[in-house]
Amino acid sequence: MAVSALLRRAFVLFTATATAAFAAPATAGAVPAFQKYVALGDSFTAGPFIPGQRMDPIGCLRSDRNYPSLLAKQLAPAKFADVSCSSAVIDDMTNPQKVLLGENPPQLGSVTPDTDLVTVSISGNDVGFMPVLATCALASVRDPFGHPCKDDHTVGGTDKLAQRIEQTAPRVGALLAAIKQKAPKAKVLVVGYLRLLPPSNGCWPLVPIARGDVAYLDGLQQRLNGMLAAQATSAGVGYVDTYAPSIGRDVCQLPGTKWVEGLVPTAPAAPVHPNAAGMTAVAALVGKALTSASS
Repeated sequence: MAVSALLRRAFVLFTATATAAFAAPATAGAVPAFQKYVALGDSFTAGPFIPGQRMDPIGCLRSDRNYPSLLAKQLAPAKFADVSCSSAVIDDMTNPQKVLLGENPPQLGSVTPDTDLVTVSISGNDVGFMPVLATCALASVRDPFGHPCKDDHTVGGTDKLAQRIEQTAPRVGALLAAIKQKAPKAKVLVVGYLRLLPPSNGCWPLVPIARGDVAYLDGLQQRLNGMLAAQATSAGVGYVDTYAPSIGRDVCQLPGTKWVEGLVPTAPAAPVHPNAAGMTAVAALVGKALTSASS
């Protein structure tokens, strides 16, 4: 998902203070051997501000401890390409993405006929989930116990955010078809988004989302993940559910428990993005999915 210029400027602060040890990669299991693994995605894949940050290009805010990197350590493929990039949208799969101090090539360019494993997590930025959270945070100030965000995004009885998710679905389907065309023999896994908010109430003002909007936004995230799962099924590829296993690991939980940081991170990670523990958990879930598929 999108990361603002302000967050990029915070990079120096986060990396300078990052001294905590990180959890180990996912435990190796009876997973099949892969020759070439390609990871596609946005910032929930890239891992902004999780040390160490790669420089290729620096503007993608891509961590060498994100879930694709941890998974690659477990799988040990002959070739590994993590081309995920913060702020990526579906169009960036086939077009260059301009980023701070450089450009990220079209992500699909790394998928070739010899690719036999692809993970992809995309569409959060197409729906605009991060800007929505920002506007909802501002709206919470005027009505912290109501649902101002839901009211603002419902026009004539139509939920505009739910509508965006529906409109994005065929574009996800087209992307999956393109991946299969470029790498016909590849195992393809769509990876869902970790849970951001608790089921209800929230933790205002620590995370400034109005009490009535917590369930609303959580419902939208479930709808987004449901759309990804449906498109994966339709395309005949796998889906990794990270939402259900992350219940109780949302932004309102204590440091050491949460897998996604709040608006004021307590671990080196971008606000409202996975931390190192979250990335380790996702790597384990993807590894489990591969193990189950091979058994």
